[in-house]
Amino acid sequence: MSLKKLNTVLAAVVVLFTLYLGLSFVLPLGTTFPGLANWPSDGSGFSIVKGSREIAMGLAMGVLLVTGHRRPLGWVLLMTAVAPFGDMVNVLAHHGSTAVALGVHGLTAALIAVTGLLTLREAGTASATAAQPA
Repeated sequence: MSLKKLNTVLAAVVVLFTLYLGLSFVLPLGTTFPGLANWPSDGSGFSIVKGSREIAMGLAMGVLLVTGHRRPLGWVLLMTAVAPFGDMVNVLAHHGSTAVALGVHGLTAALIAVTGLLTLREAGTASATAAQPA
């Protein structure tokens, strides 16, 4: 499998999962924040804010993926990796499960960051190849 195909599959998984996660917080599907010991009550609006953030990130990545803007997609993926990293810090700061913080949120952040780096590498290789004289 070529690097571009691998990156496309990884990015599509990240986009779809991010959109699913966002919708699961916005719609009343009973989703909870993994690892957070004291999940904020429904009246706080926490799940709507978190869901809206996820949906916005998923749409931004999805538009770049569908339109073929590989280099910007790589940068947005790297920026998006900050969100699950922040979730990991949030879980740890509020005495949540360390295993969930590292195993769910930490690994998610790492997967998204690696996908972003691979996409940037692929885009850099493509632009370097295109810039060489024939």
